[in-house]
Amino acid sequence: MRYFIIAGEASGDLHASNLIRSLRVRDEEAVFEGMGGDKMREAGCELVQDYREMAFMGIVAVVKNLMKVRRNFHIARAALTREQPDVLILIDYPSFNLRMAEWSKRHLPRTKVVYYIPPKVWAWKSHRVHKIARYTDKVLGIFPFEPAFYARYGYDCLYAGNPTMDSIQRTMKVSAGAADRPVIAVLAGSRKSEISHCLKEMLEAAMTVKKSHQEYDIVVTAAPGVEDAFYHRLLGTEARLTRKTYEVLRQASVAIVNSGTATLETALFGCPEVAVYHIAASKFFGKRVVDFFKHFLFHDGYFTLVNILLGKEVIQELVAERFTAKNISEEVTRLLDDNDYREAQKAELRRLQEILGNGCAADRAAEEIIKTL
Repeated sequence: MRYFIIAGEASGDLHASNLIRSLRVRDEEAVFEGMGGDKMREAGCELVQDYREMAFMGIVAVVKNLMKVRRNFHIARAALTREQPDVLILIDYPSFNLRMAEWSKRHLPRTKVVYYIPPKVWAWKSHRVHKIARYTDKVLGIFPFEPAFYARYGYDCLYAGNPTMDSIQRTMKVSAGAADRPVIAVLAGSRKSEISHCLKEMLEAAMTVKKSHQEYDIVVTAAPGVEDAFYHRLLGTEARLTRKTYEVLRQASVAIVNSGTATLETALFGCPEVAVYHIAASKFFGKRVVDFFKHFLFHDGYFTLVNILLGKEVIQELVAERFTAKNISEEVTRLLDDNDYREAQKAELRRLQEILGNGCAADRAAEEIIKTL
């Protein structure tokens, strides 16, 4: 069978590579082509475009790179027309992938469309659920509440398991050395725009804590696809940079994390954390813009996957006007100094593994994809 996979970001590239390996076990004659990154290529996928030429987020970035965006659609359409794959597998990246799902259904009626890791419609733009259902043959979610959300609209979604938890479980099986010094980890996001907006305040908070906790090292984890030079322009002398994110999270005493998948990764390592989220308009509209955003969120206005999954604010969410170096440093200090508070959070974080369940998401997804053929 011929498979075409589209992943527009680093995390999608990782999860797609695991899916490719699982599909190969079940389909020895499988041929893979797609749009992604190095991990997909290493798994045996021939790339027609690298995701680094696709990852444009926000209106300004899209407008500035409009010619590249159009070119990427042309590359995808041309490759699909040429290859006529049996299955088109879409991984997250909704702004691009939803358009490709619609195009494929109209022009390649024999090609099955599977959305693995669908857009977070339960958190934002819930109207997209109709488009996803209309233009896909199967939706494979990665959060246990997604089937119920789709069912509310009369659609099917299967829970395949969580690939982030799978990656962390594999990491935890490998022994790791102890850190020379205790660590405060700083995870500022995966895109340059959010790193630029967030890292300064996060570092200021970490350095404030370090004044009273001099034994701690401050370690900033770099995002795939963002060059070291970009970080070095923002880092001070008190912090060091690393690309070994999981190794740092295994060793860290506490983490300051930009809201996103990284909050879930940090939690699954059992590392106490505080989450931040930058909303530019909050500088002008204050609490009203935050309330507007919360109105569209899935579960009681929570921003982080950790709190959504646990159903309460287990980790502090410092959003918009609450996102200050002072607030961050106070929460980090409490997590370091208040043993009861820290252990209470860690106990809640352990519940996440029970909620997400065990088993390999890539294997389950591969089995469901094979069933569509």
